[in-house]
Amino acid sequence: MKRVALTGGIATGKSVVRAEFERLGVPTVDADVLARDAVAPGTPALAAILARFGSDVLDDHQALDRKKLGAIVFADVSSRRDLERIVHPAVQAAINTWLVTTEREGHRLAVAVIPLLYETGRERDFDVAITTACAADEQLRRVMVRDGLTEVQARQRIAAQLSTEEKVRRANYAIWTDGTIENTKRQVLETLEKLARPS
Repeated sequence: MKRVALTGGIATGKSVVRAEFERLGVPTVDADVLARDAVAPGTPALAAILARFGSDVLDDHQALDRKKLGAIVFADVSSRRDLERIVHPAVQAAINTWLVTTEREGHRLAVAVIPLLYETGRERDFDVAITTACAADEQLRRVMVRDGLTEVQARQRIAAQLSTEEKVRRANYAIWTDGTIENTKRQVLETLEKLARPS
């Protein structure tokens, strides 16, 4: 089975690209979804987060308030590193299990969405890397609109990741999402056709 990592900076179109791969019949998994599961109430990861950051990062239902925690970790590098040390191992283990299961089911291709692929050194675990990309000003606009952030907050989140230019340079394929949804979908199909060719 060909293991494909789909990466890209915040708000560069990973969800749209993942959905199109799914529509085309490719099994996918999303590290962000797994990360949310990993910090659900009652999990060891949430207990570790509370031990490190205190109960102020909980909402009224005693679940993790991602916005409150985000305000802390994106303003302080050491806090972000501490959070990553808590969450990433659980997410990595879940992705590994999913990949093994997907291969056993007989799939020839599987796509794992891993936003921090290069930052966590996971690119070696995959056969192919695809990155989503868009212009810097469009990325900034999307982050501010989508997450209701100020420009300063949005820039903090973008700066916490490797640059789009570097991700494009390292990846095997880039899918540019500045244009229409149809244009993005066409690029996904073209990329899938290339991936489906025998190695």
